[in-house]
Amino acid sequence: MTALPRILAIMGSGETTPTMARVHRSILDRLGETPVPAVVLDTPYGFQENADDITDRALDYFRSTVGAQFSVASFRSADADLLTRETALARIRDARLVFTGPGSPSYALRQWAGSEIPRLLGDKLARGGAVTMASAAALTLGRYTVPVYEIYKVGEAPYWLDGLDLLTPLGLPVAVVPHYDNAEGGTHDTRFCYLGQRRLEVLESQLPEEVFILGVDGHTALVLDLDAGSASVLGLGGVTVRKEGRSTVFPTGSEVSIGDLVSTARGAAPDVLAAPTARSGGAASADARVPTATPPVNPLRDEVARLEGVFSSSLDECDAPSAVRAILALEETIQSWSRDTDQSDALATARAALRAAIVCLGEMAATGTGDPADMVRPFVDALLAERLRARASRDWAAADAIRDRLLAAGIELHDTPDGTTWELRPTAPVN
Repeated sequence: MTALPRILAIMGSGETTPTMARVHRSILDRLGETPVPAVVLDTPYGFQENADDITDRALDYFRSTVGAQFSVASFRSADADLLTRETALARIRDARLVFTGPGSPSYALRQWAGSEIPRLLGDKLARGGAVTMASAAALTLGRYTVPVYEIYKVGEAPYWLDGLDLLTPLGLPVAVVPHYDNAEGGTHDTRFCYLGQRRLEVLESQLPEEVFILGVDGHTALVLDLDAGSASVLGLGGVTVRKEGRSTVFPTGSEVSIGDLVSTARGAAPDVLAAPTARSGGAASADARVPTATPPVNPLRDEVARLEGVFSSSLDECDAPSAVRAILALEETIQSWSRDTDQSDALATARAALRAAIVCLGEMAATGTGDPADMVRPFVDALLAERLRARASRDWAAADAIRDRLLAAGIELHDTPDGTTWELRPTAPVN
């Protein structure tokens, strides 16, 4: 077998969603004959009670959405029995691609400390193979790591942990910050992997002079081709180089050299090798980046909102087939995202939207989708003809009786010089 390419993919979030499937496939396609030996390393979420479920969803995602068969390198705890640990190490050695993602970066670092895993990952990057690190695992890549749980959930003062430092040998003295454009906080700032602006500035002030922040947005990948020395931004968001409060954003579609990332941090203008799309417009300054200036990407929420709009319009137009199609599309969207290992509330929101749509469709079925006026029109027209004959024969009592009976049924008549019109009274039921 020819030498394997050396590839590192850093994903900000969405690593097991449809948005990143193309990135996973493109990396697998470069790793030689199929099937490509590939593993999911489960350490970052090994402490969670639902660890088995997260693993199953990841394996199902790679099999069903990406079209690749992954196995598990299970290293959930450094205290696991010797056979379990050695089996995981053997699978990592034999794999051409190692994927690891959600969970806690500080937990992962504790379990990997003193083990062979950091060296094995470094060997892939030095000698051939691919490593994909996403979300929590991406935080561990750099020289320093944000202990997200401890700061965001527990409330400890901002501080750095020592990271794996797999990037300094590649020429990138960085601290990686995934979920860079996060906006799950709603009324409070959760950008920069739940840190917010204030805590990010505190942490940035603690970095040595040569280290800068490498931020990766959600549903975005920075793919480093270590043989070519290039860095490509793929997905829906951007990658930010930040140093001393100065930020430069490389939007999706950008391709720069790895050296350019470093020189940009030092203040040089980036040399974009491949022009970004017209939408992204090239690398841009982001010194005053705020959520309203660059809305964060959340493709699941966006698609749910779009389908809710289609469903609502279908109800307004009494178009039952279109309403049903919107519900089916929403269910397919939920199914395609159900393998996501990220535990945000977006999927729960989508399911709530689906349930609400089903309830509305049930109400539509109970009341009917047609115009109620069309349903009673033949009967009303017949009575109006009788009333017209009664008026023509000057039988005013009969004409008034017909008018009164229609009004009691919720149908109001309007006599005009051009004839009689009628309408259903919206506040009165039709009996």
